[in-house]
Amino acid sequence: MTFTDNTVSVVIGGTSGIGAAVARALARRPGRVEIASRATGLDIADATAVAAYFRKLGPIDHLVITAGSAAPGGTVSDVDFEAAKAAFDVKFWGSIVLAREAAKYMRSGGTITFTSGFLSRRTVPGTFVKTAMNAALEAAAKVLAKELASLRVNVVSPGLTQTEAYAGMACDARNAMFERAAASLPAGRFGRPDDIAQGYLFAIDNPFVTGSVIDIEGGALIS
Repeated sequence: MTFTDNTVSVVIGGTSGIGAAVARALARRPGRVEIASRATGLDIADATAVAAYFRKLGPIDHLVITAGSAAPGGTVSDVDFEAAKAAFDVKFWGSIVLAREAAKYMRSGGTITFTSGFLSRRTVPGTFVKTAMNAALEAAAKVLAKELASLRVNVVSPGLTQTEAYAGMACDARNAMFERAAASLPAGRFGRPDDIAQGYLFAIDNPFVTGSVIDIEGGALIS
């Protein structure tokens, strides 16, 4: 895609982690990058607030959604269903609302790129909420790619990535987790935000890519 001084890219979740890396990469191109997240006051689970945000913003070209939610772990017999529903409200329904409202203001040839995660297709006991949430988003994106054409709709599916999401862990435990991941993955390393950001740029730049899930997970799905 050609970027000009009039190109407007929106990164939801762009204040930290993968979203911040995408925003930095887009900021090196011509045009304007708008960043929004809960930290800036946008609650993507609030459909009215999302509609107002895009109405105020006006015409845009690219939407990248990296905002996520903390999904509860546990088996189906012991998971907190209220927490599970709240996670879906943010990660799944929030992403769908963002796409719906942004599409009203997108110029022809624009792109929408969601974020899922490798657990959508990796069977790990105790993670069924994350699996269901991300798998639902990947399936919905394929439908939206048909419904919203000529806009292109894709999904980037990251593996374990070193971001602020793990800042709550003790430093030693966090480092050990990443070291174990690096040792177990065919790529021999864990992900970094700049690695994942390249997937969003690919989805934006390649005009023949739509309805696709772009896996960037170090080989986790084949391990």
